[in-house]
Amino acid sequence: MNKLKFAIAALVASTAFAGVAVARDQIQIAGSSTVLPYASIVAEAFGENFSFPTPVVESGGSGAGRKKLCEGVGENTIDIANSSSRIKQSDIDLCAQNGVSEIQEVRIGYDGIVFASDINGPAFAFTPADWYNALAAKVVKDGALVDNPAKTWADVNPELPAQDILAFIPGTKHGTREVFDEKVLEAGCEATGAEEAFKAAGDEDAKGCTTLRTDGASVDIDGDYTETLSRIDANKNAIGVFGLSFYENNTDKLQVATMSGISPSTETIASGEYPVSRPLYFYVKNAHLDVIPGLQEYVEFFVSDEIAGPDGPLSAYGLVSDPELAKTQEMVKNRTPMGALN
Repeated sequence: MNKLKFAIAALVASTAFAGVAVARDQIQIAGSSTVLPYASIVAEAFGENFSFPTPVVESGGSGAGRKKLCEGVGENTIDIANSSSRIKQSDIDLCAQNGVSEIQEVRIGYDGIVFASDINGPAFAFTPADWYNALAAKVVKDGALVDNPAKTWADVNPELPAQDILAFIPGTKHGTREVFDEKVLEAGCEATGAEEAFKAAGDEDAKGCTTLRTDGASVDIDGDYTETLSRIDANKNAIGVFGLSFYENNTDKLQVATMSGISPSTETIASGEYPVSRPLYFYVKNAHLDVIPGLQEYVEFFVSDEIAGPDGPLSAYGLVSDPELAKTQEMVKNRTPMGALN
């Protein structure tokens, strides 16, 4: 393959294969809406550069994709689950119960979670504590846990604009939500002293840290980032939670906030400076590798230097290339199944 052909703008459309009796010859992929555009770029390029059919890539959320992967082995189950958060032990247990014994964990690179608002609105400089105090159901006031009284961002932090709090955040089925909970809400909960207060009140696991207010200030978005963008377009005072690559492809409509004084970019994510970044993955069902035509080739193609390297089309779209990509390539070549979670 001396020269790869790419049609990045033409993302893959879902196609149904006909006839259950006939063996499936098209790779089936589902999962993360964050990984979706990357997987669609690769699927389109794969269809143009190989003799195999273009893979079908669907969204639905990281958790939903992993659940579908673990439904069992066979042509009526998917081959790959895209995920913007790491697989859970409960997923691995479900896979084992349904006969899915070997799974490859393939890390494709890194992305950041950004906080963006209408391009014509005021600028924001956030900390995790700001987001916790804006969205949590219970916050600490005068040393006690109370119902969240904040109405505007200035109520949370006088240095922020006096704009009504309205946040569109990914719903619980999305991997982005898991990372948002951990790196923003839980970090903010700890920083404000609320975590300690929850534990002192008998909430040993501090589950209250991720329990959000229900008065309309925090709105779960179950769709993908395009839905969040359209909500902001209709609610100019709102702030949305996005993946960096989506924001970078919509800078004509959105402006991005700093987090703990750091602006999100591929450079600050690669260096580890930006505090809300995460690895992106897909999970492969090894039992399908010699059954579904082109599956092994697709996986190797995805993590090749030409595709996932720093000069590849995924990097151009906003993915931060993995510095340990060579190790992933070797693992994929050897079909190495993932070990125990650590």
